[in-house]
Amino acid sequence: MLTISLLVSTLGSAGPALDSATSACRQNPNYCARVAGEEAVVPTIQGAAETASVGAALRVLNSKTQADIETSLEKCVDWANDQINRRRFGGNSPSRKQCQEEVSGTDPCGRRMTRAMQLGTEKHALALQCAEEKLGELIPGRFSREPRYRYDPQTGQKQLVSREEVRTLLQQGCGDELEGTIVPDIVIHSGNPLEVLAVYDFKFPCPDTNKPSWREYEKGPFAGSTQGKMYLEILKVGPNLIAPIRGIIRWLESQK
Repeated sequence: MLTISLLVSTLGSAGPALDSATSACRQNPNYCARVAGEEAVVPTIQGAAETASVGAALRVLNSKTQADIETSLEKCVDWANDQINRRRFGGNSPSRKQCQEEVSGTDPCGRRMTRAMQLGTEKHALALQCAEEKLGELIPGRFSREPRYRYDPQTGQKQLVSREEVRTLLQQGCGDELEGTIVPDIVIHSGNPLEVLAVYDFKFPCPDTNKPSWREYEKGPFAGSTQGKMYLEILKVGPNLIAPIRGIIRWLESQK
């Protein structure tokens, strides 16, 4: 199996999920909490005018940078999909029947796992590792992997939830306080995770002929809505899906 470092070399040096149990469990943070991604600080620059200029530039995602980011993410998703299919099916894509088969064990939420859930979890993990390396080289300090945001609908304000806070709440048995939070896969930002420029979620449909779609919240404060709609409301940018074969699926297209 290719290592992530080898993948980065193979895909190029310019750069550096989910129909699965992981995605499903985001609706139940008591058992399946996601933690905030890395937070980096924009380097200090001397001079007020220069600082203002650079700050303004960082708040805009130019077309070339966006294209480079999305090309890297698409390659990571395709690579992860291919690697797991090779490992599990000798390179073939699983059939609908294979996707529906139950496998041993349970997911993090205690539910029986199907092969689709297992494959989605495995592919998602690889894609995220790949994305972290590629984006770490391409836009260091300007992205977060699986950041968690808390949202106050009364004020319209969002807050980044740290790894430490998530861990403490779970240890204290207060996981219900994580309800009403969102955890996108990849967030591109200005250097401040609260200044969001783009949002991407990985999806691995099983079988791959299924249409990638946003998961609907079944309970909690977001019940009846979808991941995508809540990302849009909270982060104020149209989120994108990324799936094998299909590549980037823009927000408006994902609503069809």
